Amino acid sequence: MKIGVLCSGGDAPGMNPCLRAIVRAGDQYGDKIVGICRGYQGILNGEFWGGTDRAVDVREVSGWTSKGGASFNSSRCDEMRTEEGLRQVVENLRRYRFGALVAIGGNGTLTGAMEIAKRWEEGQVIGIPGTIDNDVLGSDYTIGFATAVKTGVDAVDKLRDTAGSHDMMFLVEVMGRDCGDLATAIAIAGGCELATIPETHTSIETLVEKLKRFKALGKKSTIMIVAEGDEYGGAYKTMEALKQAGAPYEMRAVVLGHVMRGGSPVPLDRILATRLGRFAVDALHQGESGKMVGEIAGKLSLTPLEEAVASHKTVARELIELLERVSV
Repeated sequence: MKIGVLCSGGDAPGMNPCLRAIVRAGDQYGDKIVGICRGYQGILNGEFWGGTDRAVDVREVSGWTSKGGASFNSSRCDEMRTEEGLRQVVENLRRYRFGALVAIGGNGTLTGAMEIAKRWEEGQVIGIPGTIDNDVLGSDYTIGFATAVKTGVDAVDKLRDTAGSHDMMFLVEVMGRDCGDLATAIAIAGGCELATIPETHTSIETLVEKLKRFKALGKKSTIMIVAEGDEYGGAYKTMEALKQAGAPYEMRAVVLGHVMRGGSPVPLDRILATRLGRFAVDALHQGESGKMVGEIAGKLSLTPLEEAVASHKTVARELIELLERVSV
């Protein structure tokens, strides 16, 4: 079987271990694994890893377990939002005689995979959730989430030293446009007092009341995590609103931004990526298509792409309550 593999959208730590697993699993089946460069745009432009009809050799992916980023490159593709673009992608898949496509990425990538599957009747399509936001349904965790949490916690640990030295408050903005899982996990693991996320209403007055209570209890410094998708629009706007409402701390805002996507994947991401990459190839050989591979309660699972992208995952209420209860 000739299988095209691509990464699309924002890169996530663990994409390379996933690519490695797909190449090596395909080799064991006798498949021809072809790397598609720059995501769906690569299908349109005919950009392939090492050549149009050349299989990726198992030796080429040696060492990719610890390698961050996406070695086949990733990008966003505006043409995938149009019917004409989708038809051209399918036409090119036929032209290059692919039998299957594996797409690694987040909600947008998986939506594209779903639309391709609807139009490419003779081909097979499998999606793999790779995004630091952990906002995809059908898997407890997505590839890249665990590493991004560690990156955020490492930053919080360093900022806490400065916050304590100067008796100040830091607002740390992290990624998470539609889901606050990343912000909540960093806040809990980093011992932060507050977090603002898309799933909950942000009341500046309530936040100021809490900060005044912290101050009265003798807490000289504090750190709040702000998800980029929170209703106030980020750490700087939230900071200004808090200042105007009388927050009792001197404040600074820090935006971690794209630094959260980089770095060598942590062991949990390497293991998840390897399991899902291998399972994706197994699923293709079992005749599966139009589905996303994932891990639920420790077990590998298959979810129809329509269900995986139907809505964004939201933070578990238990985690929100946990943060509230330990923030004293």
